[in-house]
Amino acid sequence: MSRRYFGTDGMRGRANAAPMTAAVALRVGMAAGRHFGRGHGRRAVIGKDTRLSCYMLEHALAAGFVSVGMEVLLLGPIPTPGVAMLTRSTRAALGVTISASHNPFEDNGIKLFGPDGYKLSDAAEAAIEAAMDEAPALSAPPELGRVRRLEGAVGRYAEFCKNASPRSLRLDGLKIVIDAAHGAAYRVAPETLWELGAEVVALGVEPDGLNINRDCGSTAPAAMQRAVVEAGADLGIALDGDGDRLAVADETGTPVAGDQIMALLAERLLQRGQLKGGGVVGTAMSNLGLERFLEAKGLRLERAPVGDRYVVERMRAGGFNLGGEPSGHIVLADHATTGDGLIAALQVLAVLVERGQAMSALARQFESVPQVLRNVRCAGAGVLEAAPVRAALAAAEARLAGGGRLVARPSGTEPLIRIMAEHEDAALAEEAVAVLEEAIRRQAG
Repeated sequence: MSRRYFGTDGMRGRANAAPMTAAVALRVGMAAGRHFGRGHGRRAVIGKDTRLSCYMLEHALAAGFVSVGMEVLLLGPIPTPGVAMLTRSTRAALGVTISASHNPFEDNGIKLFGPDGYKLSDAAEAAIEAAMDEAPALSAPPELGRVRRLEGAVGRYAEFCKNASPRSLRLDGLKIVIDAAHGAAYRVAPETLWELGAEVVALGVEPDGLNINRDCGSTAPAAMQRAVVEAGADLGIALDGDGDRLAVADETGTPVAGDQIMALLAERLLQRGQLKGGGVVGTAMSNLGLERFLEAKGLRLERAPVGDRYVVERMRAGGFNLGGEPSGHIVLADHATTGDGLIAALQVLAVLVERGQAMSALARQFESVPQVLRNVRCAGAGVLEAAPVRAALAAAEARLAGGGRLVARPSGTEPLIRIMAEHEDAALAEEAVAVLEEAIRRQAG
């Protein structure tokens, strides 16, 4: 499907440059308001992260919604899963998160949720894209909408997260480092952990509009890892800018892979008889070791296209209640409709408390198959279809001799081609990636 505005996770780009301009946001508000306002009510909720450009996009979206008769509730800075939850609990027609997730502050994005709290399907996004190019059907003056702020939105989300964890969960005696990436969870994450009894060492909780994700958060967890060691903490948790993914480090500061977290949570649900769907949903990037771990327990790993939206779609279709990505998007469908870093962290902490073991003892559920990951900056995804690149791909796959996996795909959020090779022989995986990377760089000039 050809996309003009939407990618794998909503719209994203450099702030104040197409498509992340106030003019485009205004059109999104008009088109989405007309699309959803017809049959589901007349309310929209808007949440955001802490980027300076969020003010511009927030007011433009609100103006678009109001112009077609929608009532707007402004949530302020709140994690993306909080927007999804409040879309449902306030009976809104749709929800909007203004965020570029783990990207630097110069970028921004728009994510849309339907009245059920799920991210929109490709078909719904296509309908909104088409409506954005049409003359808007504006409301008459008496039918214009209004805008108001929903007080206590962050508190409602915090209670939602605590209610999603075991009711008996207490974190007394645990010292936890939490890095909120100067992002949307800068208040709610440390406060929730403290209210549950933990001693909290908080990082990334002083947003200034320009420092979101800068040398902090789930994509830059080194500061969190150092703080764990320096503070003698039991573990560290790092969230990304919009709070829908997490990274974990054990008590030695060693990172815990996202697939290991998936295995840990799958084991807990299985032991309690609560794992649904006969397995777990991952992606093409999920480690082969996770697949083998599940197979040994009579379970399967179902691979969806990369992107937590596609993971959720596959989970809903197959009746799964656990899914996620190695990047730390963990979806617990019994509690949330999208990836939720704080809820996933609380589930990990529940295992820690229940078993009374150190995080390092829980973090090695299986032996990971060596993976080599590389990003090639390249604006055109079509480079993968070029004959020289296809030939290099075939040659790289031949190097793995059927004993591993090779994935090359365009990023849905950045101008990158992402390459992953997986093989028991790490040197072979490295060679396969090098062959393909060189071909892509040559083709891209």
